[in-house]
Amino acid sequence: MKLSHFNFELPDNLLAEYPAENRDESKLMVVHRETGKIEHKMFKDMIGYFDEGDVMVLNNTKVFPARLYGNKEKTGARIEVFLLRELNEEQRLWDVLVDPARKIRIGNKLYFGDDEDLVAEVIDNTTSRGRTLRFLYDGSYIDFRRKLRDLGQTPLPKYIKRDVEPEDETRYQTIYAKHEGAVAAPTAGLHFSKHLLKRLEIKGIDFAEVTLHVGLGTFNPVEVEDLSKHKMDSEELIIDEKATEIVNKAKGKKKRICAIGTTAMRGLESAVSSDHLLNIHDGWTNKFIFPPYEFSIADAMVTNFHLPKSTLLMMVSAFMGHDLMKRAYKEAILEQYKFYSYGDAMLII
Repeated sequence: MKLSHFNFELPDNLLAEYPAENRDESKLMVVHRETGKIEHKMFKDMIGYFDEGDVMVLNNTKVFPARLYGNKEKTGARIEVFLLRELNEEQRLWDVLVDPARKIRIGNKLYFGDDEDLVAEVIDNTTSRGRTLRFLYDGSYIDFRRKLRDLGQTPLPKYIKRDVEPEDETRYQTIYAKHEGAVAAPTAGLHFSKHLLKRLEIKGIDFAEVTLHVGLGTFNPVEVEDLSKHKMDSEELIIDEKATEIVNKAKGKKKRICAIGTTAMRGLESAVSSDHLLNIHDGWTNKFIFPPYEFSIADAMVTNFHLPKSTLLMMVSAFMGHDLMKRAYKEAILEQYKFYSYGDAMLII
């Protein structure tokens, strides 16, 4: 498969600027892999496709307010700093992206907040927009993290042109988010409401939680026609014993295992044993899934509608079949489904 196989025309008006009014009332396209049948439902109707003992795998990562705005020393130029990951807690070193990058060089200092009591010094270049910053702050580490959180904004994707609004803080977060570390939400999970989770629980659906801290690597553009040459950035992945027991027990009983989102799916596929069971994992993954690919754990997936040429679309194609994916996306555009982070959902079974 080549990059050009994943291109399509997406009308601008189908990029969701806001989420559905109620989490579980977004539109849901249900795609049956074996028959090619496509149904149009509401997200809360997904309960009808699962039975007692089936398992849903949730990514319980929590988004932190990763976007900061500071001013460059001397010139006062406004600089956006996007926190990617903490490198060293003691030295307060962080990998970040800066914009505009051409103005930021090693040795520059950036000042944050009205009182400018948080300062960062640029100590290294990592990529064209990437920098390593050392934060300078008079206070404990806990106070420093609190300061970052107070100054930071919800890291909505760049395609959303509006300003961040107060409701984004909760809506760009799953209701089961637990472990802070993601710079982007695992968006398939945004459709679950407390009420829907309760109904699924009452029906006897089991939940296995994994933690994959979503980084920008998930969304980095693919710039090579030969997909085998694309390298994913590493993201932290934790799968504990409890999750492996729930998944492997259901697998043994031939129950349906549904990955909620591409990140949950990538997490599962990064920890597969030689006998196709789920392993405990505590480390990193840079797994890139594109067709052809044989999946080992999940036989169903909930996912949003993705952008052309994205690694997420490639995984969906690998899971449902390329021709069926193209047909489903064509129908989604025809039926005015909303795309991307705040958009509608697809259940592939």
